[in-house]
Amino acid sequence: MKTILITNAQIVNEGETKTGDVFIKEGLIDKIGNDLSNMSADVTINAQGKHLIPGVIDDQVHFREPGLTHKADLYHEAKAAVKGGTTTFMEMPNTVPNTLTQELLEQKYQRASEVALANYSFFMGASNDNIEEVLKTDPKKVCGVKIFMGSSTGNMLVDNRAVLEKIFSQLPMLIATHCEDEATIRANSAEYKEKYGDDVPMSAHPEIRSVEACYKSSSMAIELAKKHNTRLHILHISTDKETDLFRNDIPLAEKRITSEVCVHHLWFEASQYESLGSQIKCNPAIKEAKHRDALWKALLDDRFDIIATDHAPHTWEEKQNHYWKAPSGLPLVQFSLQMMIETVHQGKISLEKVVEKMSHAPAICFQVEKRGYIREGYWADLVLVDLNKTTTVKQEDIVYKSGWSPLDGQVFHSEITHTIVSGHLAYAEGEYDESKKGERILFDRDIS
Repeated sequence: MKTILITNAQIVNEGETKTGDVFIKEGLIDKIGNDLSNMSADVTINAQGKHLIPGVIDDQVHFREPGLTHKADLYHEAKAAVKGGTTTFMEMPNTVPNTLTQELLEQKYQRASEVALANYSFFMGASNDNIEEVLKTDPKKVCGVKIFMGSSTGNMLVDNRAVLEKIFSQLPMLIATHCEDEATIRANSAEYKEKYGDDVPMSAHPEIRSVEACYKSSSMAIELAKKHNTRLHILHISTDKETDLFRNDIPLAEKRITSEVCVHHLWFEASQYESLGSQIKCNPAIKEAKHRDALWKALLDDRFDIIATDHAPHTWEEKQNHYWKAPSGLPLVQFSLQMMIETVHQGKISLEKVVEKMSHAPAICFQVEKRGYIREGYWADLVLVDLNKTTTVKQEDIVYKSGWSPLDGQVFHSEITHTIVSGHLAYAEGEYDESKKGERILFDRDIS
């Protein structure tokens, strides 16, 4: 592998920003110093005026392969991730077929090794009847087990309390949950179907997939986790009521119950259904502005641990259907870092805090081995950002396969100029080097 020297960067890492140089050798951060300009390297990048941050670790994406590749695939989505500063992704099991066996799980890893420009891990899926397969999952090689406690593709809804008790009590590794109570959603759906038929307004989405549906499911997951001392990670919290379910009085590394908030729940709010309609239809739903405000508060005071995307692409044609047929999900992996940097410019959060929530915290939560920080001996997953450049979201610049964005026309006051993945300069000033793919990430977990 080529050696890389980055000089004169504003290094954002572990709560502080300071000027420095970084030397990369054999995929790893070999040396960090104040003046490494005398070191010989195959590639030298003068980062004067730019910020160097650890690559984003996105703990929740849907890249749709296998079975749904008309919407997305591992090649295009990983390439879009790299362009946007995400160096590692953790992908969900609701593909077709659902990832419910160890054989299917390994097939996804094999495919990623062939085509994914970013580093990768894949969740094992749980259903009402695959507990034996779930228990075979290797905690050192797989990011976690995903449970949909709310409707999903195929056989992925786990709504049997006895099955949940068994999984929560027996699994020795991280469980990630999508929490929405299915019975509540079905009752709300029936009410709106009777009232509107097929002409349900998109603005009704947060009423159908309601606050109560979210809270009922999240609180049950936490009840089970406390009962069995399960390592639980609840994904995409979307309501003010749920924020008080989480703690901020202990260090993240000591938490047994952790949480994630997604960029779209921090960015959009319910009044925008009028202009964006199904483009912002997702599960759980984007809700009123008061909920967005509460999510920001919980993020800043550390009740929320991670910022992710839940990148969930569908084709533009699919999204044009009426309420009941328009699928839920937003494609955001290419823009998540810039979205958060824009909120830095708006004074809502510091860049150091963004790095904490998008790089450091996922590494801590999932016990990722030697990633998520700018440290000597760690893998060189690094991103250079110019905070003085302006970029605009345009359809022709979208790399992920579905090709549209709810952010179309959005002006960002930042530009991702370079992305280094496991020591490989995968993206530099608009050009890709696809000669080396990403790595399968590993986990430093005590499974004794």
